[in-house]
Amino acid sequence: MKLLKRIFLIILAGVGLFLLLTYISVNSEPEKDATNIVIDNPPSQFQHGDSILVAANTGYQSNFLKNIMQGAHYREAWATPVKVPVLFFDTYKGGLTPAEVGGGKQTRSLDLISPDNTVYTLRSVNKYPDSVVPEFARILKLENIVTDGISAQHPYGAILAAALAEKADVVHTHPQLVYVPQQKALDSLNDEFGDALYLLEYETEGPVNWTKHSGVTALIDTDSLQLLKLQKKDLLQIDYNLLVRSRLFDLIIGDWDRHTKQWGWALQQRNDTLFAIPVAGDRDNAFFSLDGVIPTIISSEYVEPHVRPFDEDIDYLPGLVYPFDIYFLKEVPRSTFAQQAAFLQQQLTDEVIEEALRSWPEPIYKLNNDEIRSKLRSRRDQIQEYALEFHKILQEKEYLNEPLKGSDDITLPKDFLRCFNCN
Repeated sequence: MKLLKRIFLIILAGVGLFLLLTYISVNSEPEKDATNIVIDNPPSQFQHGDSILVAANTGYQSNFLKNIMQGAHYREAWATPVKVPVLFFDTYKGGLTPAEVGGGKQTRSLDLISPDNTVYTLRSVNKYPDSVVPEFARILKLENIVTDGISAQHPYGAILAAALAEKADVVHTHPQLVYVPQQKALDSLNDEFGDALYLLEYETEGPVNWTKHSGVTALIDTDSLQLLKLQKKDLLQIDYNLLVRSRLFDLIIGDWDRHTKQWGWALQQRNDTLFAIPVAGDRDNAFFSLDGVIPTIISSEYVEPHVRPFDEDIDYLPGLVYPFDIYFLKEVPRSTFAQQAAFLQQQLTDEVIEEALRSWPEPIYKLNNDEIRSKLRSRRDQIQEYALEFHKILQEKEYLNEPLKGSDDITLPKDFLRCFNCN
């Protein structure tokens, strides 16, 4: 009994110490108004062609305890100044007109339309996760666990992901890093969108084909694709080679957040058949870095199986298989996965990876290139194994019996929910 009592007291003391360290760590608040810190002294009025030196967010800087408890992540990258061009809507691409305000739970976004009806979008580099903080976390003064967790995202990960996608022949949205000052074209949106750092990229939906694929008549979202399938039946097909390639590419770059709303589709006419080519958007979580005691616990396969760290090895592949994959890829043969894995290994050579890393601003390259390069090479080298395991997991999954996430607003026949191309 004495031994059991001693063990219990040791466990209790350990839990108490953990809770105390957690409380101290998460209440080391980021400095206020630490976003988009302009380092140089810009003129009082920006001119066309200007650029500025700006740090995305200095509020994630931490101390030793916070690094241990909440992780080092990409704090230095967020706080490192980079040189960024200043964007004026009235001259870019013949003039851009602000259209629809959008964004997910953390990102502020604004759609912009060019004179030829091409749709672009501004996506904030900084994230605003206040809306996803649980009420109990606010009550316990633990909301910093959520807000500080943004530091696990690389602020410029989408730039590197696009450079790699270009070499892998995966459709991407061509993001560019820009600084948007307050300007006349923003009008009433100046307070919300002016004086901030953004990724400017193509929108995954729209009437104009901006991809390199010929014969594309439109770009649509997944909801529209499912409805079109009902109308076109056997005349609409998925380009499964490109979709499998895209999903295996996601595994290499460690992008775990690939739910339905993250995809658009370029509709390409090939004789009498309309093929849907996948268009991946929103690369916020590529190269997602997780360390520290709290993130390691949260990202356990038993807690948040979808939130996987970008390490040299994939630690829990089932967490990266989504209902989206079951719906679209369950019927795809094993050979397609093997072929596309081999293709990616051939395309993403060491030289290509190095060239892609150079797409980052020089200060960010110096800061993160060694770690990212090593992990990319390792995951590329193992992609054949991961591809076959991915296919095996799909075969073990049951067909869907409910709508895809993001498809709640459309009505589909029950049988249609099983998969996209089932008989």
